Amino acid sequence: MECQSKEEPVLHIVVVGFHHKKGCQVEFSYPPIIPSAGHDSSTLPEEWKYLPFLALPDGAHNHQEDTVYFHLPPLDGQLKCVYGVSCYRQMEAKALKKREADVTRETVQKSVCVLSRLPLFGLIQAKLQLITHAYFEEKDFSQISILKELYDHMNRSLNCTSLEGSQIYLSLSARDLILHFKHKVLVLFKLILLEKKILFYVTPVKRLVETLMTILSLFPGMIEYGLADSSHYQTRRSISEDFSSPEIISADEESLSLFSTDITRTPKENEHRYDVNDPPDQSKPCNSTLDTHYIDARAEQQNLLDSSESEWETLEPHVMDEKESKMDIGHLEMFDADSGLPITVQPQSATGHGTLSTGLVSGLQEDQYGQPLAIFTKGYLCMPYMALQQHHLLSDINVRGFVSGATNVLFRQQRHLSDAVVDVDEAQILIHDPELRKMLNLSTADLRFADYLVKHVTENKEDVFLDGTGWEGGDEWIRAQFGLYMHSLLSSALQQDHERLLADYGVLFTSAWKMTHNYKMWISNKHPAMAEITPGHPFQGQYSVADVKIRLSHSMQNSERGKKIGNAVMSTSRSVVQTGKAVGQSVGGALTVAKSAMSSWFSMLAQPTAAVTSSQQSSD
Repeated sequence: MECQSKEEPVLHIVVVGFHHKKGCQVEFSYPPIIPSAGHDSSTLPEEWKYLPFLALPDGAHNHQEDTVYFHLPPLDGQLKCVYGVSCYRQMEAKALKKREADVTRETVQKSVCVLSRLPLFGLIQAKLQLITHAYFEEKDFSQISILKELYDHMNRSLNCTSLEGSQIYLSLSARDLILHFKHKVLVLFKLILLEKKILFYVTPVKRLVETLMTILSLFPGMIEYGLADSSHYQTRRSISEDFSSPEIISADEESLSLFSTDITRTPKENEHRYDVNDPPDQSKPCNSTLDTHYIDARAEQQNLLDSSESEWETLEPHVMDEKESKMDIGHLEMFDADSGLPITVQPQSATGHGTLSTGLVSGLQEDQYGQPLAIFTKGYLCMPYMALQQHHLLSDINVRGFVSGATNVLFRQQRHLSDAVVDVDEAQILIHDPELRKMLNLSTADLRFADYLVKHVTENKEDVFLDGTGWEGGDEWIRAQFGLYMHSLLSSALQQDHERLLADYGVLFTSAWKMTHNYKMWISNKHPAMAEITPGHPFQGQYSVADVKIRLSHSMQNSERGKKIGNAVMSTSRSVVQTGKAVGQSVGGALTVAKSAMSSWFSMLAQPTAAVTSSQQSSD
């Protein structure tokens, strides 16, 4: 079967190497990136000046091989993001059959990179990894015929690849994401909806980019069609603005002059660690479901946004008001109050894109529900991997936010550059602003949803696709659940009683979300298919003892205060085992600590519980 398109999906095959004097540089490109310069030229267009540092990442010498996903801005005359996949390897120089004169180090570091029009990261990586291995096995890097064959082969095969199939999610395991982050996956999901500045941190790069892209895959249509504008940033005029001596730039030598912080301290000493699940200060009471002070908080947020408003918005307020007033869809409950069980999610309602069309407002390819949301547009960037040389983008006045990944500890130490730092290794979300932490406190319905996901994934650890019994707990099932969550949230926003329906998603969260660019773009257009979606949280319903258990378990496992209680209890247990009797100073001291911690804990829980109860009684 032959497949043809007007444009070749693969733009270039590029080899990036490390030169002992010049640093990272392009050594080969096919077809030539600049046609007049030839395939062996290291000259790059201004928009792609960071390509060598993205393809050959910081600290590459610490790993024998690695994989990088990255985004490049479009060149002149192009309108869409360019998607890059790079496979890095290193080998001993003495093993080369043909050793060039400029190879002066004991090891040779190179990356083979594919620049594509299509966001088929995992599929490209699987093919590229094999070719990179074969290229290194030649032990003669002047043999470029294999790279030209790769270009032809990929264009033939990717022309036949649809963005609607499961191949788009190859290497992006939603199951592993849930197993690692558990309930916090929903917090990350809502953080991105709020268009905050989010930095992911871990090494090696492969784990970093796969984690970040897997989270984006939970948004319906986001990877397929929602990243087209995600790399539209302005580059600086020259590298010399960042570095006084370009020759010293290398993949394994970090420039410490970029940051003013004292890097002799450890990351933990440089930042005040806030976990998103820490309970709020009792002096500022906040309930994650119904907060009696949300009106003041919302007004304060609105004033803040209005003061910095904003070249991003293109719609007048009265246009959006008219759109909201014309949308009215009946409300149907989605939670069985008698059985306490959620209604089974049907995959077609969550993942089906149906007929695609260009969004009249967002400009993205949208489905009949208005998905993907216009999150990564108008200065909100997505950079799966960000090189050290791009650090200025984090504070650029033209960048209103970002979701980016970094492996260099210097990024993490600059806490003022981001709203949240995601430590992938420790599955921690470190949020600096206490008001933002309040917005992201999971409501009772949210906790039910997250608990539902975690239970199904952990209870179905076998391969759910090979046992022939169903798909629950698998990657597609997880994405379907988040698809339903997203559709239900949007449907709730269209109702006349939207404040009541949106309360189950968190009053502070939804108030902040309504101020975002993506919400304003979505609500300003009509999406007739939304009439098929039942409004209200998929896990809404009356509160029960089970909800208290879920909240207590979630807080104990994830918040700093809960961990302290757990440590106190463990200390008590160890003392009892060591002494053989529950008397003595060590045991008494441990029991006192545990008792004090539990007392503080339950006094903190009492106030939110009372707020929820009074709100329910008033509504009844």
